[in-house]
Amino acid sequence: MAHFQFEASVSELVRLDGPMVRAPVPRWQRKAMERKDSCCWSPTSPAPMSFSRSKTPKCTPLMDSSLRGAKTPAKTPSKTPSKTPGKKQSKTPTGKRPASATLPPSNQGDRFIPNRALMDLDFSNFRINNDDEPEEGEDVKGRAYSSTLSEMLSGKQTENAKILTLKQKPPKAQEGYYNNLKVLYSSSKCDSTTKAKAGRYIPKTADNVLDAPGLRNDFYLNLVDWGSRNLLAVALHDDLYLWIASSGTVEHLLKLDDPEDYLCSVSWIKEGNVLATGNAQGQVQLWDVEKSKCLRTMDGHAARVGSLSWNEFILTSGSRTGKIHHHDVRVADHHVATLDCHTQEVCGLKWSPDGKYLASGGNDNQVNVWASAAGTGTAPLYSLTQHQAAVKALAWCPWQPSILASGGGTADRTIRFWNCNTGLCLNSVDTGSQVSSILWSAAHKELISSHGFAQYQLSIWKYPMMQRIADLKGHTNRILSMCLSPDQTMVMSAAADETLRRWSCFTSVDSKQKSVKGGKTRTSHALSVGQIR
Repeated sequence: MAHFQFEASVSELVRLDGPMVRAPVPRWQRKAMERKDSCCWSPTSPAPMSFSRSKTPKCTPLMDSSLRGAKTPAKTPSKTPSKTPGKKQSKTPTGKRPASATLPPSNQGDRFIPNRALMDLDFSNFRINNDDEPEEGEDVKGRAYSSTLSEMLSGKQTENAKILTLKQKPPKAQEGYYNNLKVLYSSSKCDSTTKAKAGRYIPKTADNVLDAPGLRNDFYLNLVDWGSRNLLAVALHDDLYLWIASSGTVEHLLKLDDPEDYLCSVSWIKEGNVLATGNAQGQVQLWDVEKSKCLRTMDGHAARVGSLSWNEFILTSGSRTGKIHHHDVRVADHHVATLDCHTQEVCGLKWSPDGKYLASGGNDNQVNVWASAAGTGTAPLYSLTQHQAAVKALAWCPWQPSILASGGGTADRTIRFWNCNTGLCLNSVDTGSQVSSILWSAAHKELISSHGFAQYQLSIWKYPMMQRIADLKGHTNRILSMCLSPDQTMVMSAAADETLRRWSCFTSVDSKQKSVKGGKTRTSHALSVGQIR
């Protein structure tokens, strides 16, 4: 027990909230001793003893026979009032604090000091020096008797008692003094109901890698598209293949007759049963994928058709001459309007989700926004000229149909956001490399961009802060095009290394996808194959 006595001595020396034992005797204590001495004083008794600095000596009453019947002299009233009026003064104050003492007011500040009285050191020594496990040959009844006896003596159960217990919870930190590192010292398990929602896992490697020999290394072409029937169309020079995502099989759809001709663009209709293709001779063809049959061929362009976009039954095509044609596929005279504002090749076309606006990007570093009712000779609503390179990447926000995202080429490398109701640039971010395509994720409120020179990666951004979440790397050459799966959970990228890679970058923990909130939804008018002339 010597070490416990040593710890108690050290604790008394360094304790700040207890009485000072070795200090000079306080004035109120000297007054109390004077009153006690006056009660025991007699003419024959010696002079009062001098006060010691350590402990107050006890006054022993004299039992002289000559004073047994004498009256006690009247007490001299003390000038200094008692420390706690109305309560009986303790005869000899001790330096130990009772076990039921509460924390002093100084302990309610910015740090928590546990009450040392709650730590039973004697009982702790008993638990350390006595093993609870019975030894071999020991009587179990005797063991139970010893346990009961120790419980009666110590007032605690030895089996379930803890050596150190803190019955008082620490006070809550004041505002502005919250420490985020306290979780490092927490030993309690996190409740499932209060557990924070963990961030989703984004695989950094592709799920599938498909070989695409003959894929043209041309930044201005759009050679892949994923339809609503889970069919991926891939244009490889003069051949067009369909990859069935559900089974992983590949089917050959068409081959161009002219060996010098090649496919420049592909685009699925919303219903997913008709595929539009544009070739180098300026023709636009419509194909029935179920019957592998060409429904019609539409001429009108004087150069290759590098971009296509559907708006219900209107097919819009962009040419190398800078002209944009609207084709009504329901009528024999398909050419209904021509938009002529670009001075170089049109490499990007995209209709807004509500069908009100058409965005076009060209090699003249310009983005034009057109109204749906724009006819031949009509000027665009807005001509956006902030980009410093060709604009191929165009994407409309699914939950805000008037927000357009555009990406520039090698000399620009920026993604810009436009409000097409006002024509103002809302935000811009420098990606550090050529932007070839942009896609939105309505479920996660994010967007993904594909890049060419010189990083060859896909980048996922959190909108609207444009915080980079992840970079998906794997391609060894610039990424030319990118498309989104029908369930909006996977992305297929096509690169100049002649490979296609599928990325599961937008998968969600919930089985049900969140519904898209925002702009008005337009009425869907399904177009059957029989309506195409």
